[in-house]
Amino acid sequence: MSNILRSELGALVRLATPLIAAQLAHVLMVFTDTLMMGKLGPAELAAGGLGAASYSFVSIFCVGVLAAVGNLVAIRHGADDPGGVSRLTQSGLWLAAGLALGAGLLLWNLGPLLLRFGQAAHNVSGAEEFLSTLVFALPGYLAFMALRGFTAAIGRPGPVMAISIGGALANFALNWALIHGWFGLPPLGLAGIGLVTALVSNVMALLLAWHLARHPAYAGYALRQGLLQPRLDDLRELLRLGLPIGGTYAVESGLFAFAALCMGALGSQALGAHQVAIMSVYAAFMVPVGISYATTFRIGQHYGAGRLVEARRAGRLGIGLGALCMLAFALLFWLAPQWVVGMFLDRHDPAFAEIVALAISLLAVAAWFELFDGIQTIAMGAIRGLKDGKTTLLVGLACYWGIGAPLAWALAFTLGWGAQGVWWGLAGGLACAAIGLTLGFEWKMARLLRPQPVPAAACPS
Repeated sequence: MSNILRSELGALVRLATPLIAAQLAHVLMVFTDTLMMGKLGPAELAAGGLGAASYSFVSIFCVGVLAAVGNLVAIRHGADDPGGVSRLTQSGLWLAAGLALGAGLLLWNLGPLLLRFGQAAHNVSGAEEFLSTLVFALPGYLAFMALRGFTAAIGRPGPVMAISIGGALANFALNWALIHGWFGLPPLGLAGIGLVTALVSNVMALLLAWHLARHPAYAGYALRQGLLQPRLDDLRELLRLGLPIGGTYAVESGLFAFAALCMGALGSQALGAHQVAIMSVYAAFMVPVGISYATTFRIGQHYGAGRLVEARRAGRLGIGLGALCMLAFALLFWLAPQWVVGMFLDRHDPAFAEIVALAISLLAVAAWFELFDGIQTIAMGAIRGLKDGKTTLLVGLACYWGIGAPLAWALAFTLGWGAQGVWWGLAGGLACAAIGLTLGFEWKMARLLRPQPVPAAACPS
């Protein structure tokens, strides 16, 4: 490997490692919620899983819109424009507040829609109980994501990792205390699980804001100056890039929400098994997500500085690194699915026997599409680094909903494959996206690197 490749790979890994750790810490928070749902019982696990899937779909769209903060900050940082970096970060906080308000109102009124999608009334009631407190996590969570995009895009992801790990540990401890009634705390059930997540999310945002205000490394960025005066031009720029990214996240998340709805139609046992298996896949998925963010920021910095060859190199290295990581997870799901499921449920408890057996069979399917899942999310990040969200949206719509969702429904219900059919449909959509997005990145780079014709008037006579 040449020195240039080693240098770029080293920079990518140094940026990706804290982001992967932060993503895994977030998964630990979601894992804790799922674990506590399981301790409440199979019915609470199914209902909480439905609520978690609904929250995930809405919040992921918001996170996608806010991803534009990090993308554009990286480009401005590469262009050596600290003023532009500060203005975009401030506008990102205003955008986070607006998204939190809209998403919260939607989730508070989601029950009737879930009933129309054929979900059992007792599952919808439990989901509403969980969401009634979980929505208060949105302001802190989205503000944290906006600030995280800023500090990671300028090459300082360490604080994000530290605060995320601390938040995950606090979430576990507080949930455990509520479940067991320690210190006189009342057993609040699903609502208590959501309340703890809300409390931790808001404290995490405050801690990151405090760190950015106090640390001398950020002295060159006037983040507080003019914060109360939103700039419409910067908000429009964020929305132009962020809405297609959010749309891409939504259509991908919507594919998995559609899968959860299919599982709900198949029964509570299938829905519970899906929640366990999807959490396992979700945990593995955080590795390429961290690499994807790092790839986006590296490409954005190169793109902002006009280093297009380096941008392409960063994208290719990121995609290759993600593929290797996901191959390792595929082997884990294939060779040790019992161990993976055992992290969530007691495999020896007869009450969970059917859920455990079905979850193990779903992980066998997941082993086949882990590679595609990693490639498609990193290729998506590579394209975003070039300030393009529309390409990812179009490819996502075609692959997730043109192929993945219809295939999942046909295999599960028309051909009678049941829960495994739903997951094979997911595999088909992700494989299509991996191929389409990788080719899309190469096509965009080829166009950017193509020599531009010299105007006739500029040619020497």
